[in-house]
Amino acid sequence: MSPEQTNPYEDMLLLPRHVSPTRRPMPQKDRAAQFAPFAALSGYEEIIREAARLTDVFTEPSEEEKLRLNDQLLRLQTVLSRQPQVTVTWFREDERKSGGQYETVQGRVLRVDQQNLTLHLLCGTVIPIHLIRSLQSDDPALADNE
Repeated sequence: MSPEQTNPYEDMLLLPRHVSPTRRPMPQKDRAAQFAPFAALSGYEEIIREAARLTDVFTEPSEEEKLRLNDQLLRLQTVLSRQPQVTVTWFREDERKSGGQYETVQGRVLRVDQQNLTLHLLCGTVIPIHLIRSLQSDDPALADNE
């Protein structure tokens, strides 16, 4: 490097751009794609969204509520042939993290599975009995006797 040169690459600055004699130049559109944003943390946004998603905590019903629900389920079994219309509020457990959310569903009761302790609705919803919070119906046989 000569004393008047201050940049070690100064001799290269004015050289013409290299053009390969054996390869065609890359199209401008493809050249631009090389510099597109690089997602080094793929999936990071989904993880942040999942962590921010809130879930409820299941609260155990009181003994009085359990007895009332049990009584309603027993009465429900006596009128299953009518497929009564019910409104069920139950706790749907979250598949990804602890907790879940309370959900209210309306439908006709198809059956009560005593072996698996589930309530089956005609729409295909299967509700674990221990997660039912309330059960309501317009059917007189299911009305509360309070």
